[in-house]
Amino acid sequence: MAIVTGGAGGIGRAIAERLMAEGASLALWDVDAATAGATAAALRLVGKTPVEAFAVDVTAEASVDAATNATFERFGRVDLVVNNAGILGPVAPTWEHTPDAFRQVLEVNLVGTFLVCRALVPRLLQQDQPERCRIVNLASIQGKEGMPSAAAYVASKAGVIGLTKTLGKELARAGILVNCVTPSAVEGTGMATMITEERRAEIMGRIPMGRFVHLDEVASMVAWLGSLECTFSTGAVFDLSGGRATY
Repeated sequence: MAIVTGGAGGIGRAIAERLMAEGASLALWDVDAATAGATAAALRLVGKTPVEAFAVDVTAEASVDAATNATFERFGRVDLVVNNAGILGPVAPTWEHTPDAFRQVLEVNLVGTFLVCRALVPRLLQQDQPERCRIVNLASIQGKEGMPSAAAYVASKAGVIGLTKTLGKELARAGILVNCVTPSAVEGTGMATMITEERRAEIMGRIPMGRFVHLDEVASMVAWLGSLECTFSTGAVFDLSGGRATY
């Protein structure tokens, strides 16, 4: 059974579809309740496993706690948590970010990931050993390398990487593996359509393979990290950068 935050569309939906194809039941957590419900209904039409949508604001502790309780009541246990919910934020020089906009990006991308883990991990630790759960966090190659005109997004994703490394070490002997994925820009997402052609060209110029990563490529990586085939990686960062990553 897998929780996918931001599961209503884009990367989250692609991950959900792949996990469903692998036989997973799904809890789609998304702030957009209507779209999450429609996505869950569409997946139920083509899949054979239960799919439920939950309206969740990952920046609100009470909302995350309520969704945690509701998910465990519905499914009984959780085998995979995918922290995918995120926003792009301002595309502007650092000094032109407003404090409110900067904080909003950190609240969704970083604090949201923290709140989800904070709510779920105590419940996951109560599950049977040895394989209690997998946690996969969606970061970004920009969190490793920086990117002009993306200070809030970069800072938030760098924080997700650091959180992943810390939580992975804390849970290394608890049967809960924690890893993150750092894609370059992902084709077919809302974020990819929000940027200008000039910005797209700038990002593309940094990728040696000369293209954005595809949704199914991200979903495949997450599926492996969430599977029992992944046994000796935790606190690790897995690049999907088309050669852009330098370390």
